[in-house]
Amino acid sequence: MTEALETVRPATVRAWVDGWVLSRNAPQPVEEPWGLRVDVGLPDHVARHILPDPDPVFLRHLTSRITAPGTWLKLCAPAESVTRWLPTRWEVKEPEYMMTASLEHAEATAPPGYTLAVTTRAHLTTARLLTQAGEMAARGQIAITGATAVVDQVETAATHRRRGLGSVIMTALSATAASCGAHTGILVATPAGRSLYRTLGWTVHTPMTAAVLTV
Repeated sequence: MTEALETVRPATVRAWVDGWVLSRNAPQPVEEPWGLRVDVGLPDHVARHILPDPDPVFLRHLTSRITAPGTWLKLCAPAESVTRWLPTRWEVKEPEYMMTASLEHAEATAPPGYTLAVTTRAHLTTARLLTQAGEMAARGQIAITGATAVVDQVETAATHRRRGLGSVIMTALSATAASCGAHTGILVATPAGRSLYRTLGWTVHTPMTAAVLTV
């Protein structure tokens, strides 16, 4: 069954970007005619341009003036709608999905054999599940920016997958953000992540297409 989608709300996209830069300790976003720009400054991630409404005219103009490899585009549209406007130098990555959910005060409990550690510093909360030997089994973080909170970098070690650890991490992050006054969670998921998050009550706000300038 096809999932019903909302109209893309620029305010939701902006809230995601604001949380992402807080989570990644990146510079504040800059408003552009086509959306937002973040000057990340890493060798393989020089900058990213976020387009809530990837109009072909703006997209052609933008891609014609970008020359630095490692520049990323985040387009709020499915690949089939936008790839025809991208020059061949742009490598399109796997599909992504911006998702939202209402945050709840639910208790997160570590499964037997694991310890849950949750720490908050400067509006950024990190949740970790550790083995009895102290090894990292799963982790994630959430950046709280007022009424919204952005989930980022959720991952489970390969040898600890399919044990529900990702759900525990998400519950812990959501509960902490809710206790800090946030009402809505936002994240961008891979296809595999979307399946997990849907079982936890998250819904797709918009498909996204990621592309990077390679040469």
